[in-house]
Amino acid sequence: MKAKGRLILFAGALITAGIVMGLILSSSFDLHTRGYSQDYKVPDEATELLNRISSAMAAVAEAVKPSVVNISTSRTVRAQEMPGPFFDDPFFRRFFGDRFREFEAPRERKAMSLGSGVIVDKKGIILTNNHVIKGAEEIKITLSDNREFKGKVIGTDAKTDLAVIKIEAGDLPAIKWGDSDKLRVGETIIAVGNPYGLNQTVTSGIVSAVGRANVGIADYEDFIQTDAAINPGNSGGAIVNAKGELVGVPTAIFSTTGGYQGIGFAIPANMAKVVLDSLMKTGKVVRGWLGIWIQPLTPELAKKFGIEDEKGALVSDVVEGGPAEKGGLKGGDLIIEYGGKPVEGPAHLRNMVANTAPGTEAPIKIIREGKTQTLKIKITEQSAEEAAMEPGAENALAGVAVQELTPAIKKNLGITERVQGVIITSVDEESAASDVLRREDVITEVNREKIKTIKDYRSAVTKIKPDESVLLLIYRAGQVFYVTLSPGG
Repeated sequence: MKAKGRLILFAGALITAGIVMGLILSSSFDLHTRGYSQDYKVPDEATELLNRISSAMAAVAEAVKPSVVNISTSRTVRAQEMPGPFFDDPFFRRFFGDRFREFEAPRERKAMSLGSGVIVDKKGIILTNNHVIKGAEEIKITLSDNREFKGKVIGTDAKTDLAVIKIEAGDLPAIKWGDSDKLRVGETIIAVGNPYGLNQTVTSGIVSAVGRANVGIADYEDFIQTDAAINPGNSGGAIVNAKGELVGVPTAIFSTTGGYQGIGFAIPANMAKVVLDSLMKTGKVVRGWLGIWIQPLTPELAKKFGIEDEKGALVSDVVEGGPAEKGGLKGGDLIIEYGGKPVEGPAHLRNMVANTAPGTEAPIKIIREGKTQTLKIKITEQSAEEAAMEPGAENALAGVAVQELTPAIKKNLGITERVQGVIITSVDEESAASDVLRREDVITEVNREKIKTIKDYRSAVTKIKPDESVLLLIYRAGQVFYVTLSPGG
């Protein structure tokens, strides 16, 4: 009976609490409907401003979308398929027969991939990323009006991750070029592409940073960083400014999940246009060459050299007989200006030199022993650099491009601090190393010699003879292992 009484009291308390809450909510709702919703009004000025911004964004997107295309590629992949390690055992075959022999032969399948491209000439010239069409046997281009064309590769440049494609069509909506050098951090931009195959997707954001280098994506890096949503499939599309002008080509994202996390990178339009023009004229990219080895100016080095400003590129050595030596540059010189423009660091200088037409006499301002002076140096073609500066050009490491393993690269790629060496930025598909080494591998030893810097690497590789095999110690995705390379593959 007592328990029953307690139950009734508890139920009564719940009912009372419910009535009280109902009165409170009713009162609150009544206050809201009679007061705030009637009295509050969005100011006309705010509504007008938002409408104008929204209308402007929509107009820019509408103007740009027809210039962005969908690119789908296919290639044949051969894979060895074996259901288990003991299927090759003679006793097993005797018992089960030979019906499992089909697994021995490599099977072929079609691998499909999707990306984006942007029409840069009404006669059917399309700019995209090299990684979008790399290894493709078939390239299909789908325009914004759903017309489909077969794409033909005009030229590629793995060092900047750019490629040019042509389709047999005319009077196409070509995008207008913008000046990426004028981009400012905080400026509004719009990205157009085909993420995950979703055609004509538009996202917006701001320029988060400019001049991003040492990211470990390509050999020549001068990226625009943006928070506009960029996902797989956006690669090769368009980043445009408020005028609807092309200022960048989306190339990569920084992500721990494979999807958008607020950090995307785009190749500046000015760099892309130099590559495009060179590929269209010659089928290859002609780059300028100065013939120097350079490194960042650290606070410690700046103090030793008596330099106050820590910007610029410090010359560690010059190539014998190269343009720099002929023009008077010496090791220990700090390059602070090139062609009348300030030099932010080694990567910035490298890009500026590469974009200089061979034969140009470039003014270079330096600091030498505390004094400023300007030298005029005639830039030559980069093919000379490949012969003089790449010691692996005639041995098993031919076609392997590396760069310093900086703290920024370690952080971006999740490489532990204790790992030292040089990181591979690209491997030529036709080289002997292509089946063994990968981009983002870290070379920590060459023929048992420890590698800590680019200089260590060059010194070790110079000793390798053309017909000699090479022993490398490689760090890859948390694993360390030895590999051997032979000149013939």
